[in-house]
Amino acid sequence: MGVQRLAADAVSAVLAGRSLSATLEILITRYPQLNANERATIWDLVHGTLRQIGLLRAVMRQLLRKPIKEQGLEALLAVSLYQLEFTRTAAYAVVDQAVSVCASMGWPWAKAMVNAVLRRFQRERESILSAARTEDSGRYSYPQWWIEKVRSTYPRDWQQILEGGNCQPAMSLRVNVRRSSRAEYLERLSAEDLRAHACGEAGVLLERAMPVSRLPGFVDGCVSVQDASAQLAAQFLDLAPGQRVLDACAAPGGKTAHILERCDVQLLAIDIDTRRLARISENLTRLGLNAQVRYADARAPATWWDGQAFDRVLADVPCTASGVVRRHPDIKWLRRAADVPALAGQSSQLLDALWRVVMPGGKLLFVTCSIFREENREQVDKFVSRHPDARIAALPVENGPDLQLLPDPSHDGFYYALLERC
Repeated sequence: MGVQRLAADAVSAVLAGRSLSATLEILITRYPQLNANERATIWDLVHGTLRQIGLLRAVMRQLLRKPIKEQGLEALLAVSLYQLEFTRTAAYAVVDQAVSVCASMGWPWAKAMVNAVLRRFQRERESILSAARTEDSGRYSYPQWWIEKVRSTYPRDWQQILEGGNCQPAMSLRVNVRRSSRAEYLERLSAEDLRAHACGEAGVLLERAMPVSRLPGFVDGCVSVQDASAQLAAQFLDLAPGQRVLDACAAPGGKTAHILERCDVQLLAIDIDTRRLARISENLTRLGLNAQVRYADARAPATWWDGQAFDRVLADVPCTASGVVRRHPDIKWLRRAADVPALAGQSSQLLDALWRVVMPGGKLLFVTCSIFREENREQVDKFVSRHPDARIAALPVENGPDLQLLPDPSHDGFYYALLERC
């Protein structure tokens, strides 16, 4: 089965409401005969198509007399148009494969239409794209509610933020300083002709992404994949040896591992997702680290807490993930405007529950991978107003006690605020 057909199937599944990561996991399991190049091509096609689906749908509106009812056929056209505009695949091959897929999928009636649409796009590409980009959703490739929210929240930078979310994400690594120094690891990359530069405290930014299986030292636990923004969490926790530390929403364990790489602490990592919880233990084993890992609902401390307070709590709370859409483009199309206040309400409940386990003088680091203010600073302000024994402690950054990072070529969008119990 061709990669175009499989990519279209995956895009169709996401547009029907399934998460992209789950969809690709199922696809790879179902087709074990796919080689590494085929899997990589499908990954690129699906992610790229979903990043640009707003533009591609606007293009289809220019090319079609009426909307396509079959979601699978819409997905096939979207993938094919993405290939024609954003990849180096020969145009004749894209068109021929798409027509063949129509036959194999039981849409013989659509063969002539697909052929005509794709060939017309080739002939009239500039004018069609220009017309498609007159619509906000076509120009920025986001749902209209998302565009309006970003525009109202960031009136000076909104276009740059939206465009940043559609860029190919950088591949950031975190060096395990217990097994190698960053300088040593950079030398190791250079020896294998892999270009990279230092970022942050222990980070490395690769010039080109690659499968983790090809990363020098990955299997040996010398390095992990972690975005540069996420690497700030362990630094902002203000750790000291011997502290009791809770990672309250820990899976898949990147921040858990980074905490242990930086400091000798007693760490409890909990999560409510049993499937992702297993990845914490896998990552810790690979990196040569130890922590207590438990299935637990952070919102109900009575079911898991032993009554001994924690010096530090990391609360990387559930959110819209609006800051990481360049890595997870399905988020843009699966989220709804109503999800923002709903998720903010969940994080509010989680913060209130976790505050009970923070000792006097202890600190809780509030983290989201969102750019929406309702999930970030508004949550912190409301929390402090509800808890007289809480204050916002200063982070080691300029321009304010908290930090809102927006997506750019070197990192994702993240929010950090450190709360201290008085």
